[in-house]
Amino acid sequence: MRPLFLASASVAVLALVALASPSVAADAVFNRIGTFNVVDNLPAGAAAAKSTAAEIITFTEDGNTLIYSDSPGQRIGFIDITDPAAPKSAGVVALDGEPTTTVVIGAKAYVGVNTSESKAKPSGHLAVVDLATRKVEDKIDLGGQPDSITKSPDGSYLAIAIENERDEDLNDGALPQLPAGNLTTFEVKNGRVVDASRKVIDLTGLATVAPEDPEPEYVDINARNEVVVTLQENNHIVVVDLPTGKILAHFPAGTVDLDKIDTKKDGVIDLSGSAEGVAREPDTVQWIDDDRFVIANEGDWKGGSRGFSIFDKTGKLLFESGTVPEHMAVRLGHYPDKRNKKGIEMEGAEVATFGDDRLIFVASERGSLVFVYRDKGAGAAPEFLQVLPAGVGPEGLIALPKRDLFVTAAETDNREDDGIGSVVTLYQRQPGATPAYPTIVSADGPDGLPIWWGALSGFSTDAKEAGKLYAVTDSAYAQARILTIDANAKPAKITAATVLTKDGAPAKGLDLEGIAVRPEGGFWVVSEGNPEKKEKATQNLLLRVGADGAIAEEIALPEAVAAQAGRFGFEGVAVLGSGADETVWIAVQREWKDDPKGFAKLIAYKPADKSWGAVRYPLDKAAKGWVGLSELTPYKDGLIVIERDNQIGTDAAIKKLTFVSLKDVKPAPLGSEAAPPVLVKSEVKDLLPLLKATNGYVLDKVESFAIDAAGNGFLVTDNDGVDGSSGETQFMAIGKMN
Repeated sequence: MRPLFLASASVAVLALVALASPSVAADAVFNRIGTFNVVDNLPAGAAAAKSTAAEIITFTEDGNTLIYSDSPGQRIGFIDITDPAAPKSAGVVALDGEPTTTVVIGAKAYVGVNTSESKAKPSGHLAVVDLATRKVEDKIDLGGQPDSITKSPDGSYLAIAIENERDEDLNDGALPQLPAGNLTTFEVKNGRVVDASRKVIDLTGLATVAPEDPEPEYVDINARNEVVVTLQENNHIVVVDLPTGKILAHFPAGTVDLDKIDTKKDGVIDLSGSAEGVAREPDTVQWIDDDRFVIANEGDWKGGSRGFSIFDKTGKLLFESGTVPEHMAVRLGHYPDKRNKKGIEMEGAEVATFGDDRLIFVASERGSLVFVYRDKGAGAAPEFLQVLPAGVGPEGLIALPKRDLFVTAAETDNREDDGIGSVVTLYQRQPGATPAYPTIVSADGPDGLPIWWGALSGFSTDAKEAGKLYAVTDSAYAQARILTIDANAKPAKITAATVLTKDGAPAKGLDLEGIAVRPEGGFWVVSEGNPEKKEKATQNLLLRVGADGAIAEEIALPEAVAAQAGRFGFEGVAVLGSGADETVWIAVQREWKDDPKGFAKLIAYKPADKSWGAVRYPLDKAAKGWVGLSELTPYKDGLIVIERDNQIGTDAAIKKLTFVSLKDVKPAPLGSEAAPPVLVKSEVKDLLPLLKATNGYVLDKVESFAIDAAGNGFLVTDNDGVDGSSGETQFMAIGKMN
């Protein structure tokens, strides 16, 4: 079953770069305008530390209120978006079970509620919530566990996928696992669901994988009142006529042969792999028109083809994205290598008409991106338009064309691991604007595939060429690499990658956190050690590296000094002077054992005589978490320092550039009795306004700063290699440093 159209990687990449360029006038693009933290909508008395979620999302008919399902909290939440750029908490409604999907019909919200005692004993009901009083006024028993719910465009039908989901821990999740699910429908009259009109449509006997256990996942209804249903684990699709309950068509979702993909979780994004006959196993399905629909091929069992497909309702495959979205995620630094069994894992989808454009939105759960396409009709491939950054794990997508808004709900709550919680993100369609994201992308490497990257953790600049930067990647990846960046490009472009090598092989066990260009050529880089690591302790290292990436020298701290090191070690590195006067300055992120509380070391190393010295940097006090150093950059007679807390989102309080003069400062010899002199710092720039101006959540790790040959300053955030983060990277040009 070959598609009529297959996505073109080259065309998509050109569109990605062109639409992000201010020189290209786009007719309309989406940009993020607001972010809402679900934890800010907790009811009185709720434990703030407990997990929250915003999974599936919808809106009231006036378009002023969003409603999301918070399954862990057994409630639905309301967000006031009268001003979409400033979303506000609007309360919650408690439910007797876990909400799945909410549908609004007039003044009522109909919520699928899972009350299952176990996977083997599924149960659930349809809760009827009065929107004015915020009270549950009725419960309609569904006889099983509801998943997706949708209403027909004319408001005459409600369709519910009764999934009765499998237990993934039972027989390795193998099907069948009874009782079987079904498609349940209701008629809607006078703005109310008619309980007595219920039809239970049997979907067994259709799929070949497990015909007795259909496990319907997602539903959508077209203008002809035909409902399309995905049977995800069965890799099957069913089309049903709602007035009669008759099955009009059913067919397998098929398989995809994937080439040039990463197939190993080894800390290296290697796009030389392949996989044949991968079942699509679609999750979300959305009608594009009355004859065609799009499926997001998440996979849930054996499949997951890393993309999306378009079918007509007879089962003809019209378009297959292939690996194009995945390669775009690699290009944007959003590829999740630590969770790459199913790649970027497409899960959510939405279709809506904005002006004259029928738009298709497809979300990557693991890459935390939304891909936006323009439908070009049944006889053409959809046109790629742009990508949008989302919260961690976007699942719910909803469009509000009358208000030129698009919304994502991200279900993942990583607050327990010092990450961001579940968020709802709002985007506005802006005529004549340019995309605010991405801010940095990669070019193709020598193999014709995108240069992979992520976890940018240190910056330096070319001494002669303005706009030419170098960055290092940290231990989020198994390979230590130096990236070359063209900051003059819009967005900034990674043009080359150099792997650090030792004895001719890729160096191992390094956690690069800083880089400095040597006056004589090549680089100094620092690797952060962790002597407290349980499995294998590592040491802080200063490395002299050639332009080709070969490590020419490894320099460790004197043993007596290294014994004072703690968990937080070498971060930034900078070079002052040259020849016999060359001094390498290294920032230690936080206090070591021999430092007074509130003071971090700056270590000075002179290659000419191999001497070590230190000064102390006074850290700001944090109201929450800790404060440390992340970067050093030569400036005038001293250094610019990134000083930041480890807080994210609304808790972020300290992210700034400071300046310390080194004039007449004499470092105390390391290991001596002399107390290191304390530097005097002054604030250069508060970075919080810049981070907040992106309209997302404030990113934790602003870790890299450099000043180029023309005196322009550049910042970038570290996305942790998309491990527990959204993968978002913000590259910022902050202008002349006077």
